Amino acid sequence: MQTIEQPIAPSAEDKLFDTTIHRRQTRAVKVGDVTIGGNNPVVVQSMINEDTLDIDGSVAGIRRLHEIGCEIVRVTVPSMAHARALAEIKQKLAQTYQPVPLVADVHHNGMKIALEVAKHVDKVRINPGLYVFEKPKGDRTEYTETEFAEIGEKIKETLEPLVISLRDQGKAMRIGVNHGSLAERMLFTYGDTPEGMVESALEFIKICESLDFKNLVISLKASRVPVMLCAYRLMVKKMDELGMDYPLHLGVTEAGDGEYGRIKSTAGIGTLLADGIGDTIRVSLTEAPEKEIPVCYSILQALGLRKTMVEYVACPSCGRTLFNLEEVLHKVREATKHLTGLDIAVMGCIVNGPGEMADADYGYVGRQPGFISLYRGREEIRKVPEAEGVEQLIQLIKDDGRWVDP
Repeated sequence: MQTIEQPIAPSAEDKLFDTTIHRRQTRAVKVGDVTIGGNNPVVVQSMINEDTLDIDGSVAGIRRLHEIGCEIVRVTVPSMAHARALAEIKQKLAQTYQPVPLVADVHHNGMKIALEVAKHVDKVRINPGLYVFEKPKGDRTEYTETEFAEIGEKIKETLEPLVISLRDQGKAMRIGVNHGSLAERMLFTYGDTPEGMVESALEFIKICESLDFKNLVISLKASRVPVMLCAYRLMVKKMDELGMDYPLHLGVTEAGDGEYGRIKSTAGIGTLLADGIGDTIRVSLTEAPEKEIPVCYSILQALGLRKTMVEYVACPSCGRTLFNLEEVLHKVREATKHLTGLDIAVMGCIVNGPGEMADADYGYVGRQPGFISLYRGREEIRKVPEAEGVEQLIQLIKDDGRWVDP
């Protein structure tokens, strides 16, 4: 897996012509053997859907995700029994596979659970809207400043033991705000808004900072992309004003499934990454967790942030196309998809082919009926019968010493 080095930010006059994404500088936060933020590549995460009490099933689920490129895996811990089960899961992973960075999801008045699970995982994720649950009052019309402050003090008192535990162990916390689960007093004070999401996160951040704990990752997820975009952008603005540099975990929560779930996630995550915002991502699909990882890497590769697979350049086909483009692209991909780091172009004709594929390492171009031309960069290397095209492309890559066996 290849990682793209972080470029130096351009001067103001060069920005108009700059085609490189320049990521916002954030502090480095370690989660096991993976580091989020700093100059490190954007980290890919997902979450198993096995019950954490199922030790063998959870170990298998974590391993499946990790083997296909998921760098940090989240598990849910709704009870103390689930929290204790994580000790066995972590031990079994080390014995039968290898250590994997684990995050525990803690909800609903979860102080005792969080303190237990903090012993066994590398990061604890808490939701400010649920960590200290505020029972709604049907006749409430406002929160007074005194009431707001009193609840804030209760939150600090409840959060402090967890913060100290994580701080002293050198572990991390994700403050994960969700648009759909803001605390009641945040809703009364700021409304169901990105501002309420940001203020909810800032309240918890300031408690952590007061206890000299800064191993924090922040997320502000929403199921509506415009809300999600606004919340993250506002968070960055507020952090810049306050001198905070915490890394951000990006995601569109409850994105759904299928094509639209992928497009929705890409619209939110990709837009922010293109602005340089974001240090770790999760695509939340209503599908098997393994289906999320290819989407993450496709987003990162398309933006030039990580090189994890072959980049294929292919024209959409037209009346000039001299072979079955879809069929040939499939053959080329099947033969070369393991060659991480290469750019390969498959172009239907000579009219636009060489120009449109100028940035590719290798090109497969329709030359005339029954024949194709193979290119190295902009240079035409040989013309071969179409039936030998894929085989000859492989041979060219081998001749250049860039072939590895699958």
